[in-house]
Amino acid sequence: MIVNVEDQRGLTGLAFPEEALKRLADDLAVEYDGVFSPQTVGRYVLESYAARLRISKVRAHLLNTTARFVRERLNALAQSMDAAPKDVPEVLFICIHNAGRSQMAMGLMKELAQGRVHVRSAGSMPATEISNSAIEVMKEIGIDITEEFPKPLTDDVVQAADVVVTMGCGDACPVYPGKRYLDWDLVDIGTVGIEGVRQVRNEIKARVEQLLNELVE
Repeated sequence: MIVNVEDQRGLTGLAFPEEALKRLADDLAVEYDGVFSPQTVGRYVLESYAARLRISKVRAHLLNTTARFVRERLNALAQSMDAAPKDVPEVLFICIHNAGRSQMAMGLMKELAQGRVHVRSAGSMPATEISNSAIEVMKEIGIDITEEFPKPLTDDVVQAADVVVTMGCGDACPVYPGKRYLDWDLVDIGTVGIEGVRQVRNEIKARVEQLLNELVE
């Protein structure tokens, strides 16, 4: 259901730079009715758009990636508030740029878990796009990550996670009690050639398999 754009639904006072963002906020306000106020939804839309705008190279897909990013954040926030079901373990992979290691880890976990684990990724200093080397070595094993995009680290996705896996992001990740934190010491793929990226991919795969076995045993 799409809310009529003339219906402000409590979003008065929020300035949307594009009409499409206003429509997105209206749609999400309906989708999350009873969970979040329209004001909260509108603020999340604007914050997420601004975050994507700062790092996006290709503006043609900006609205689409913003919609995906804000929905992921709202779902995570709802889970952390126990306002949305959490049927499977939640894993968050974090690296500095969210362009290589954490994206490969997310792709591998999605492929291996087959719905038994829900996975997100983020970066403490997100890049503008995913590493071509990461895309290439993942394609070699039949996993396509070309539709993914770097995302900034936000509190909501950390709070929703059961397991937070860091990969060289230092102290950027907020620490919340009751969560399991793992630090995987992996080479930054930006410092090695394609064979080195393959080695990092293989090491991530082994670690993901071990973590998956622990989570779904």
